[in-house]
Amino acid sequence: MDPLFVGIVGLIVLLILLIVRVPIAISLSTVGLVGMVVLKGWRPGFEPSLWRGLEAAFSSMGTVPYSTVSNFQLVTIPMFLLMGYVAFASGFTRDIYNSARLWLAGIPGGLAAASTVGCAAFAAISGSSVATAAAMGKIAVPEMLRFKYDKGLATGVVAASGTLGSLIPPSTLMIIYAWFTGVDIGKLFVAGIIPGLLSALIYIAMIVVRSIINPEIAPPVPPAPLREKIRSLKDTWGIVLLFVFVMAGIYGGFMTPTEAGAVGAMGAFILGFISRRLNRKNIQEALLDTVRQVAVIFVIIIGAFLMIKFIGTSKVAQELAEWAVHLDVPPIAIVLALSAVYVLLGTFMGPLEIMLLTVPVVTPIMTELGFDLIWFGIIMIKYLEIGLITPPVGLTVYIIKGVVGDQVKLTDIFRGVMWFLVMDIVTLLILIFFPQITLWLPDTMPVIKAWIQGLF
Repeated sequence: MDPLFVGIVGLIVLLILLIVRVPIAISLSTVGLVGMVVLKGWRPGFEPSLWRGLEAAFSSMGTVPYSTVSNFQLVTIPMFLLMGYVAFASGFTRDIYNSARLWLAGIPGGLAAASTVGCAAFAAISGSSVATAAAMGKIAVPEMLRFKYDKGLATGVVAASGTLGSLIPPSTLMIIYAWFTGVDIGKLFVAGIIPGLLSALIYIAMIVVRSIINPEIAPPVPPAPLREKIRSLKDTWGIVLLFVFVMAGIYGGFMTPTEAGAVGAMGAFILGFISRRLNRKNIQEALLDTVRQVAVIFVIIIGAFLMIKFIGTSKVAQELAEWAVHLDVPPIAIVLALSAVYVLLGTFMGPLEIMLLTVPVVTPIMTELGFDLIWFGIIMIKYLEIGLITPPVGLTVYIIKGVVGDQVKLTDIFRGVMWFLVMDIVTLLILIFFPQITLWLPDTMPVIKAWIQGLF
């Protein structure tokens, strides 16, 4: 049986399973194992043998789970997740939003702009779009509705800004992408800083312009006294300093991402104890949330590796890469075509499913076309961000709907995110056509590392 044909059929079956909502770990594992049985049992030139195929599949089941999760780099995921959950349990999320609200209340659309800042800041310590949208939705949306903000704007800004958890480091999706593609996790983290800030600034600019043109969507809020603004900073400096220290450690090369995650988690605990906000109950909640999230991610990663082993054996990725290289079109046209594919996938699939489905196939194409995989990693994350707010699925939209309940209709939330969806497309095009925006910071890392080593 032709391996390429089997590989294509396997990808189609996987896509169908994901569309009908079969859990991603089960879908990946099933297609990967059955595909290995077919490829190894019905190899061209050999007598068909079901037992040979089953032997290959069972061999993979015996080795892949351990070899996958025993990789030390994956410790980065639970460390950064723990950092985010402890920071949330300690109430630092609310502090960041309150400070941003006080400082930005005086500008047009100030509460919505503050929500974007709050989401960006929480994204920097949580690494999860879902956690960012859920946490900020409970804090920011009721405040905006209290001041009679347009319901679409109030909910849409948090649903969209929550997606920054995927782009602003430390991002769980970045860690998974880096591990699967072999790129440097630290460089990928650093590469996400400027695109993440650019996304947030473009959101804020759009909010301000819309609020100036139509003040009714964001009624003015009385500005806070300067003394109150300054006082609000005392509750936020610790967690901001922790993030800066962690990222500076990665950027300067004196901490690996795994070490930085451990430092971040320990720092979050220390700040929580110093502020007397951590108790037995919320520590237990933070630990349980971390364990649950890590267990889900690791099971999915094991399934993805079984799938990747099948894809590699079928040579689908290599054939597609060769086909793309010989197309008579500019390489950038293929990237733009992929944009449409990812946006389409985002209408009915979650970000992790899309990444694990496409990374084994797409990254060989990008490599053959000569694109930097760190740059493409950020582009892919941006694709996934767009998918998080694209109807009819829009995962963060449904999270916000769950937070607000019957106060806001689902159609109003989707109406609100449309403006942010347009801004995401603008940001995506900027990042595609100006790759140095993404690559400038990671390109300076060796110079900074050498300079720091020279000091000591």
